Amino acid sequence: MDKGAFASRQQFEQLYVDHHSWLCSLLRRKLGNSVDAADLAHDVYLKLIKKGRVPSSEDSRCHLTQIARGMVIDLYRRRRLEASYLDALKLQVEPLAPSEERRALVAETLTQIDDALHSKPAKARQALLLCKLHGMGHRDIATELKVSVSSVEKYIASGLRACYPFVPGPGP
Repeated sequence: MDKGAFASRQQFEQLYVDHHSWLCSLLRRKLGNSVDAADLAHDVYLKLIKKGRVPSSEDSRCHLTQIARGMVIDLYRRRRLEASYLDALKLQVEPLAPSEERRALVAETLTQIDDALHSKPAKARQALLLCKLHGMGHRDIATELKVSVSSVEKYIASGLRACYPFVPGPGP
């Protein structure tokens, strides 16, 4: 398909008819279950619809595979993040443990922050994480990343700006 043209409904339907069962099968092999495979296959087609474009027929499977691979990575990353959060909650004494609603909100916020950081260049992510999670100073981070201190400052500022919209205000 011409990269400049938007796809018609008929083109999306044909792509779906031609490749949906194949994509579900591919995802089922990667994920080990049909429920997650069906969900991700659905999300792949939604992503294409949002873009408004379908790949040419000869590139369809390659393109679908590439989108699916990214979504599988995101799924596993989100699950690791949620598992880490739940493990941390298990260490809290019962009265301090947050409600189910609060847990869901925190998990969602962590996923949004993780997605925002993964939209940034690798060095910006690394600089922010080294600073905030490992408590490293700007000079040490600059040495670690082999960049200038001013670059570290810019990276950290960029990472913080990406995360800022997802950080809730002070709670009750």
